[in-house]
Amino acid sequence: MTSRRRQVPWMHRRSRFLIGAIAVLGAINTGYLTATKLFGGETVCPTSGCEQVLASPYAEIFGLPLALFGFLAYVGMALFAFAPFALNAEKDRQSRTNLENITWLLLFVGSTAMLFFSGYLMYIMFTKFVAVYGAGGICYYCIASALFALTLFILTLLGREWDDSGQLFFTGIIVAMVTLVGTLGVYSGVNGAAVAGSSGGNPGYVIERTSGQAEIALAQHLKAVGAKMYGAYWCPHCLDQKELFGKEAAKEYPYVECAPDGQNSQTALCQANENIKGFPTWEINGQYYPGTQTLQQLADLTGYQGPRNFKNQVPGVN
Repeated sequence: MTSRRRQVPWMHRRSRFLIGAIAVLGAINTGYLTATKLFGGETVCPTSGCEQVLASPYAEIFGLPLALFGFLAYVGMALFAFAPFALNAEKDRQSRTNLENITWLLLFVGSTAMLFFSGYLMYIMFTKFVAVYGAGGICYYCIASALFALTLFILTLLGREWDDSGQLFFTGIIVAMVTLVGTLGVYSGVNGAAVAGSSGGNPGYVIERTSGQAEIALAQHLKAVGAKMYGAYWCPHCLDQKELFGKEAAKEYPYVECAPDGQNSQTALCQANENIKGFPTWEINGQYYPGTQTLQQLADLTGYQGPRNFKNQVPGVN
């Protein structure tokens, strides 16, 4: 009687290629975000959501873009997936088998950590941004990365026949706990600021530039005509706008804080206004103007007749 060779399931034969391909897509996604963050480019967003999320304190770890760590994680997963193929299956069979076992465990640990970390970030996105700004708070790059992480985890689980499922489950629990504890530790400062926001609120960036008389006069004029600037304390473009006015004038012009944990927050007012889709947004005579506006533009839009010898300029603002 002839023994029939056991057929290897299709998923097991192709799993490493699939894992590697997904990891490469994840690396492209996070690599693009890293490049725009480090080199000052503008991220292309279908909505203002990704700009809001990517400019928030949650988008940085230890002063570096969060996307950079995601990029390194995806590159590592791709290397783990493809590493065994560097060895000849016939000549180095034992070495390749050992490398496959080691990298499968690394793939499981890596995908589990990425799954729980991205799950926490999804929680932050929906509770801190979508709950406040609706669909405008959705970051599609973040959702894509979370889906990639979930897919990697599923492919790792189904991509081979695991010998000891009990040990695998125990390992997964340990990795998940370490990931969550580490994540909460890394973001403890940001979450602490959110708690503080219930009383005093986070004042955000410190304005460095001083104001000239023209800046102060324009700020007072904007307040007098009922113009409003809607922003968030963590928004770098809002800081650009404030730096144009300078610290003295910034105390004069009408600013509405939309972040729930910001100082003197008026989140309900921002949520009720469907015209606010990103920060900053100016409301002037019933019209809405998104983005940083030059002082000359604000003067023209409001019919300002005072001095226009504005001294402050912000790089990148025309």
